[in-house]
Amino acid sequence: MHAVVKTGGKEYRISKGDVIRVEKLEGKVGDQVTLRDVLMVFEEGQAQLGTPRLANATVSAEIVQQAKGRKVLTYKMKRRKNYRRFKGHRQSYTYLKVNDIALS
Repeated sequence: MHAVVKTGGKEYRISKGDVIRVEKLEGKVGDQVTLRDVLMVFEEGQAQLGTPRLANATVSAEIVQQAKGRKVLTYKMKRRKNYRRFKGHRQSYTYLKVNDIALS
């Protein structure tokens, strides 16, 4: 069974046992998370589509890790004005292990 879920403004195709990296979700390592924005479920050759999401579908997952991505640097400058700015950003991520995809 596969599903397409939406979290953090992005869509992910998942199945049971997958570990995915999503935008940061609140919680500690080991906490259970329920994703309710399930857009599509594939089961035994059949697909159930939501408009825009399935009301009776949920995905339960466990938080495996809270981490940060690599640093991205930005640089601004204006020529001949002695104006230079460096700025760095590290995005926070949550790693989820999918435990179950349920249709009720």
